[in-house]
Amino acid sequence: MIRVKLVESQQELDQAFKIREKVFREDLGVEWEDIFDQYDQGATHFIAYSDDEPAGSSRYRRTEKGVRLERFAVLPQYRGKGVGKRLVQSNLGHIEANLKTPGLLVYLHAQLEVMALYGSYGFYKVGEVFLEANLEHFEMRKQLVG
Repeated sequence: MIRVKLVESQQELDQAFKIREKVFREDLGVEWEDIFDQYDQGATHFIAYSDDEPAGSSRYRRTEKGVRLERFAVLPQYRGKGVGKRLVQSNLGHIEANLKTPGLLVYLHAQLEVMALYGSYGFYKVGEVFLEANLEHFEMRKQLVG
């Protein structure tokens, strides 16, 4: 069973950061400065559990442009099992419930291999491919309705 929850304790945040570190540093070779940043403190974080084991994490934050979904990380053994989908659903549900702004822009930088996942939630590709943390990405956007 997959369960996603808002991070509410330092222990949960530490678990979320361990997942992020494993996925971004060990699996993708991303540099430290691109894994953790000054926005972590003010962001809203989520952690996903599969049968009570930490499986994935993500965050979102307000920007001048809108709300940016970021740092989606799913441990290799849980990929393809719905963890990423549940993280996207939880982020969007929390944003819709707590940032009641009609027409709010929600956006993210998607790695090529997960664009279809975000597309299934109404995100659409904007612009050309670009490198972020030495990985190819596209910006994807979605406008929240009423």
